[in-house]
Amino acid sequence: MGRVASRYGLEAQAVRAAWQWRNQQPRHSGGGARADAEVLFNTAGRTLLAQLCGVQEDVLARALPSWGQQDGELLADKGGMPAAAWRTGGAVAGPVAFGCRLCTARRTGSAVQVVRYVARWDRVCVRHGRWLLDADADQPLEHFDVRDLPELAAAQRSWAGVARRAVRAGADPARVFALAHAVVSRWWEQALEWDRETIWPRRLHRVAGGDAGGDLQRWRVVGRDAVVFPEVVAVAGALLDPVMAELVWLDSGAGQPRPLPADGSFCRRLGERAGRAWLGPLAATDHGGPLIAWMGGVIRRRRGVGGPPGYADDPWWVRQEHQPATMAGRLRVLGKEKRTPGSGTMWRAVVPAEQRMLITSTLDSVQEQLLQLRGVQSGPTAEVARRLLRGLGHSAGLIEAAWKRTVVAAVNGGVPLEEVARWADMPVETLRNVLTAGEGEDGG
Repeated sequence: MGRVASRYGLEAQAVRAAWQWRNQQPRHSGGGARADAEVLFNTAGRTLLAQLCGVQEDVLARALPSWGQQDGELLADKGGMPAAAWRTGGAVAGPVAFGCRLCTARRTGSAVQVVRYVARWDRVCVRHGRWLLDADADQPLEHFDVRDLPELAAAQRSWAGVARRAVRAGADPARVFALAHAVVSRWWEQALEWDRETIWPRRLHRVAGGDAGGDLQRWRVVGRDAVVFPEVVAVAGALLDPVMAELVWLDSGAGQPRPLPADGSFCRRLGERAGRAWLGPLAATDHGGPLIAWMGGVIRRRRGVGGPPGYADDPWWVRQEHQPATMAGRLRVLGKEKRTPGSGTMWRAVVPAEQRMLITSTLDSVQEQLLQLRGVQSGPTAEVARRLLRGLGHSAGLIEAAWKRTVVAAVNGGVPLEEVARWADMPVETLRNVLTAGEGEDGG
């Protein structure tokens, strides 16, 4: 609509006045207009826009993914007047990214800002060496210069073959990509603990223009999808490989079930395919993540013990808790952390290694204790109840210890006591008393 207005030598607002608007233009919490704002029209509204453009409606329908989208408020309008409603792009037709301004100028003669509905596996402008960023976030960048990172364009070319393999395997390529993205995004969050990781820091500094150190947290949020993209494609291809699925089956004991080993062949081979021969044990012991969930789905299918067909029995289903946060969501959280003194600092920077080790060790003990309790549910009722209750009581004590040590670490790290109390769901004074009473135990 803005380009139509410029052709007539008018302001965009003057052209928009030809429609009756059902709501206000979407804006970010800071007040700025959203780049991914989308417009839906009723029938009369679409006819009017086609007349102003001098383009037939069927042509606009092919060019604009939102053209045929319906809206309840507009459908209810029986007046026949041109009407429109604002929406966000992601709620209309999927992920929205900025378009390449150089490509836009080449086609239209004007290097103006444009947005496109484009999936995360198609974000590299190969012609100009740019990674196109999400358009739904409140941040000024539209792209990264990735001409010095040819592996991103290579991964985008490789994805076409991975997608074809997914179709042949009866899987939805979008869901395969989503699972691989969830797996690698989880690795990305853990990578600050990986002393042997050198590939991602190098890429991150490149997309940041040479040095991400000045605002590492922000660059890790904004740069994540670009930096991890080659590994996402590699993992997606690996998860589709029948040979890799067979390794999962063998690691599980095949017909004789056993716990998945830390040195399993599947995770070792997956690390190699991701360019990190040392990654296997770290991936294998990341219990509760999307990779272990996928492995469980593969094993259940081979054993034939799954439930009725559905998402819970689909290895490509990414559970809600495994879905990685979007750039827009992470930036909002980061903004809140920076407004809260102490909460934006990195955990490793402010929590001593000994204290981190105690928390991790305690949580490992809880997990081991609960796993042992699974095998005590046979025998006389009184004996089983006694062992379960004693075991659960011991686990509860360990959880309380981990909870307390985490609270102490957060407070010592500079997070305001009021904020920690809100997270712990208890009154500030009660939390203060708990910390005071335990100063001798945990070094508080």
